[in-house]
Amino acid sequence: MDIIMPQLGETVLEGVVSVWYKKPGDAVAADESLFEVETEKVSTEIPSPVAGVLREILVAAGVTVKVGTRLAVVDAPGEAAAAAPAGAPAGAPATRAAAAGVAARAGAAVVAREPGRKLSPVVRRLLGEAGLLPDDVAGTGRDGRITREDVLARTRLAVPARAPVAAAPARPPAEAAPTAGPEDRVVPLNKIRRATAAHMVRSVATSPHTLQAIEVDFHAVERARRQRGADWKAREGFTLSYLPFVCAALCEAIAEFPYVNASFGEDALIVHKRIHLGIAVDLGFDGLLAPVLRDADRRNLRGLALDLQALIARTRAQALGPDELKGGTYTVSNSGSFGTLITAPIINQPQVAILSTDGVHKKPVVIEGPDGDAIAIRPIGVLAQSFDHRAFDGAYSAAFLRRIKSALEDRDWVAELNA
Repeated sequence: MDIIMPQLGETVLEGVVSVWYKKPGDAVAADESLFEVETEKVSTEIPSPVAGVLREILVAAGVTVKVGTRLAVVDAPGEAAAAAPAGAPAGAPATRAAAAGVAARAGAAVVAREPGRKLSPVVRRLLGEAGLLPDDVAGTGRDGRITREDVLARTRLAVPARAPVAAAPARPPAEAAPTAGPEDRVVPLNKIRRATAAHMVRSVATSPHTLQAIEVDFHAVERARRQRGADWKAREGFTLSYLPFVCAALCEAIAEFPYVNASFGEDALIVHKRIHLGIAVDLGFDGLLAPVLRDADRRNLRGLALDLQALIARTRAQALGPDELKGGTYTVSNSGSFGTLITAPIINQPQVAILSTDGVHKKPVVIEGPDGDAIAIRPIGVLAQSFDHRAFDGAYSAAFLRRIKSALEDRDWVAELNA
């Protein structure tokens, strides 16, 4: 039976075959993990549709292929016998050896299947092959779960050695790669962390980043949160944060400044009609993901708050679909809960701008009125935008930020929450 590259999402047209869990000649059970596919920053284990023997791998690990590409061939029991040479006894040596190897590994893997422990098939297999128990490995995943990288780090297989093609000249001492000392701890980078790092380096190398920031008085927003926040939390089960207000004001401003909602193509700016907001979600040391809230401008304030909360929860639970990480047109990075003053975010390629929302702090400010100036204590926060200077200039960015500020300060947010 041919094993083909599956369709993992409506907009996913290709993926990287990152790992093969079997080699030619290995027996494979139906629904047993056969290989792993990476799309963007999501990795998915693909099970075998049939039981049999893996006869041939057609696409090596690390190769990017289109959906529908033939990846391998698995012989079902009847097919394996039919494919054997004339006169060859059923259960040829290669097949018998493969089955014996699988049985031996399965014996070790049974030890890893402890009740109450949540272990992925890959982790169970690696533990069995290494002769380890789950208690032998410190889990760094969510809720202490053991990840594939944890097992590889424990068995020192995380980075296989490569034979050099030719002797490379020695680096000067100043450029020598750092080595771990006896008191240092080496933490292998997982796939999301590696993808995040590569994406950031590529973005800085691609776009001439420029930062602009503006102070915003969140008094109108805070009034709405104060008046409606308790009822909201009792009804919806979570706190009403500043983020949906910022996203609502952002969508309103994009309608007047469409060039910020764009991608930079070959000598052209591709301006997107629809607003698909990427929301940067921190996963701790595991990395950073930016799931996409599609058509954010078509939601009212309540819809934005509910859908943002659900999207962020799915991201942290690692329950995103492949399509939810694609197609963003503008990204918001929210560090405000940590009380930061100002952040210079890195653009999420191929977009041309990204907004950082930082901490909101009470400050004395001058309030202008018809009877003169007055001093008042107001919640003040900073919005900072990094933008690609190839796409537009500072005046356009500054006017855009001023429009967001105006929306946040002047809209009747209480009425919008009541709508």
